[in-house]
Amino acid sequence: MGSFNSGSMRSGRTRKFKSEINVVPYIDVMLVLLIIFMVAAPITNPGVINLPTAAKTALPPTEYIEITLKPNTTATIGITGKKGRSGKPESAAGRALLMQKLRALHEADDELPVMISADRDIKYDEVIQVISEAKKLGINRVGLATK
Repeated sequence: MGSFNSGSMRSGRTRKFKSEINVVPYIDVMLVLLIIFMVAAPITNPGVINLPTAAKTALPPTEYIEITLKPNTTATIGITGKKGRSGKPESAAGRALLMQKLRALHEADDELPVMISADRDIKYDEVIQVISEAKKLGINRVGLATK
């Protein structure tokens, strides 16, 4: 049995220290953060528009000028109400003719509000243009018909 030195027990191998960084804990943390962001991303959707809700009026007008806009750029205009003036609505082929008929109805009775019934497939710009033209004529009450 001979002398005991520190190298004889290990059969001549000396232990070397590793001088590299252990990246496994960092990978674990990054995977957890990735999962958190993947779960939180669908919660915040920037493409959603938060539209205001509109309640129905308590007392709708009994008599009004009704404009019906159709997708094929034709429109009808007429007075709807209880005073006996309501009749068959007249058709208008373009916006200029529609505005002439609206001006004539507004000059006959300037207290009548306007109700616009637009088809759901019509362009948004068409509805806005009719509202704008009605405001230019001096009509203060312009409403949009819904289901």
